[in-house]
Amino acid sequence: MTKVLVTGFDAFGTTPVNPAGSVARKLDSVTINGATIIAKIVPAAFFKSIDFVKAAIKDIQPDVVIMLGEYGGRAMITVERIANNFNDSTRYELVDNEGCSVQDQPTDPEGPVGYYSTLPIRAMVKAMRVAGVPADISDTPGSFVCNHLMYGILHHIATANLDIRAGWIHLPHLPSVAALESHLGAPSMSEETAVAGLTASIEAILEHAEDIHDPIQSVWQI
Repeated sequence: MTKVLVTGFDAFGTTPVNPAGSVARKLDSVTINGATIIAKIVPAAFFKSIDFVKAAIKDIQPDVVIMLGEYGGRAMITVERIANNFNDSTRYELVDNEGCSVQDQPTDPEGPVGYYSTLPIRAMVKAMRVAGVPADISDTPGSFVCNHLMYGILHHIATANLDIRAGWIHLPHLPSVAALESHLGAPSMSEETAVAGLTASIEAILEHAEDIHDPIQSVWQI
């Protein structure tokens, strides 16, 4: 049976409710096109997050790993194309959930500068748009724990020669967060819409062993 590991985070920084955690929980134990979804909530901390997901991969033995995070300010679900071997949380004036701030440091000093997602990102975005969910490709995963974890897991898969496809999806704020005075006016997306988008994404991943080559019209992503 095909197994899909979906990871998410709980609250962090200025986000009291993280869509990555709530959407991951909604998908836990769901079956999509014959594949079982297994969700794990990851500690939002540098390095510990990588160790946590590596342990989950060893335990679950998934065929696909989809990591979720929040990217405040974006109006669409964004599928990340690349993870960078670079961390700089001071630019956001943020610390992780253990109070750690990392500036100008690589995730792995011996690792390559970056890794491409091994998910069919064009097919995923197209499937979400067909399902009525705003989605886009992003080339900017940031330099906080999201990018750090994406890089760390793709590096682990590559160096351990694991037969696993993996990548990252960023979600907008939930409406309850965008309604806060501190976030007022920020784009948002309901949990229901985000779950529909992730479901369409997973269906596309299961359908496409290789990505499609259709041009995907895009807009600038912060």
